[in-house]
Amino acid sequence: MRGITADLAPETATRNLYIETYGCAMNLADSEVMASIMLDKGYKTTSDPLEADVVFLNTCAIRDNAESRVWGRLRELKHQKKKNPGMIVGVMGCMAERLKAKLLEQEQLVDIVVGPDAYRDIPKLIQQVEEGQKAVNVLLSREETYAEITPVRLGSNGVNAFVSIMRGCDNMCSFCVVPFTRGRERSREPQSIVKEATDLYNQGYKEVTLLGQNVDSYKWQNEAGETLCNFAQLLEQVAQIAPDLRIRFSSSHPKDITDEVLYTMKKYNNICNYIHFPLQSGNSRVLKLMNRTYDADWFKQRIQKIREVIPDCGISTDAIVGFCSETEDEFKDTLDMFRYSQFDFAYMYAYSERPGTMAARKYADDIAAEDKSRRLQELIDLQNSISIEKNKRYIGTEQIVLVEGESKKSEADLKGRNDQNVTVIFPKQNGIGKGSFVKVKIERSTQTSLIGNVVVVL
Repeated sequence: MRGITADLAPETATRNLYIETYGCAMNLADSEVMASIMLDKGYKTTSDPLEADVVFLNTCAIRDNAESRVWGRLRELKHQKKKNPGMIVGVMGCMAERLKAKLLEQEQLVDIVVGPDAYRDIPKLIQQVEEGQKAVNVLLSREETYAEITPVRLGSNGVNAFVSIMRGCDNMCSFCVVPFTRGRERSREPQSIVKEATDLYNQGYKEVTLLGQNVDSYKWQNEAGETLCNFAQLLEQVAQIAPDLRIRFSSSHPKDITDEVLYTMKKYNNICNYIHFPLQSGNSRVLKLMNRTYDADWFKQRIQKIREVIPDCGISTDAIVGFCSETEDEFKDTLDMFRYSQFDFAYMYAYSERPGTMAARKYADDIAAEDKSRRLQELIDLQNSISIEKNKRYIGTEQIVLVEGESKKSEADLKGRNDQNVTVIFPKQNGIGKGSFVKVKIERSTQTSLIGNVVVVL
């Protein structure tokens, strides 16, 4: 969760807006779009909800725990409204679309509910609330991409920025609620993406991350349905903006990442050698139940291809344990896949049934909670040991690092990430600040980071 603010506020801004963002980078990008819309209507952002005329929680519906946190936060805000009775509270994002009726009815916690495709409508919804009505718009769109809106960079370090290239998802994974909360896939015009990334570079940003629920299925088509620009071609266009603008992207679906994307990454030094490559399960039967459209052998082949084209590529993944009817042997297949793939990092979860999904409708959530917890811990322990060994390989090497700011643990140290997305920590030196590129010799490593000293400022 991030409570975020921005320095940008026009002289005409007369009202305060507070946005609290939960979940993925797509949600943060949405908050930045919404803040831009509201800025144009006279709202400046604040970091204190007690000062706000309007408070929005930008929510995530991927897991039950994320929703529980939002319900708790809404009850806290209800108490804060006693100190600020005129404050309007809204919920936006995925949870808003999924639970619209409950949000408006339960305990009088929410005044506005707005879905991911209706942010332009927020000023009108606020007016409805001020006229004494509850306000809701959760209609999904087949066209909305917010392409022409310049996002307000909320809580920005001035170094890294997200650029949304598409919205929605057509992959009907049986465990996932995203296609129902964010709608069908639609891609932004490539020229608008290149312009946004170019503007960021001209403002001094040194790294952009291209965002989508599944960036590899990006395609800009003409009215006849002919693809004029695919993801590999877009990636190349953005890489050509400037050789010192770092490019990352997230997320990929294994079925869609093409050899063309891999060879484009290899061609351009400023495209980072890092891919988030969600596995979900290492067992083919479970993958079929998840509707992932690939099996375990096919996944191994794609891992092999990535290693063949980009030998030093960092690869992270997602995994769910305890999915419906998963046996102990099938869980062991996931352990074996982790051993085979040697992921640098992994986001690992116990299965959480989401109402409305195919899995909730068709399959029993029949794995005991204690078994889910045990399996999850076993997988975490395995990945931790892999991450430790993977990071040891960097000891003695020199890594190019983009400085992002101070280390969280020590004001005497700076931090950044290398090409493979591993955090690098090193002592401060005069003349080295945010946005600098430095070469760091790695002297030791931990499970999550590399530690060393600057050799040269680039």
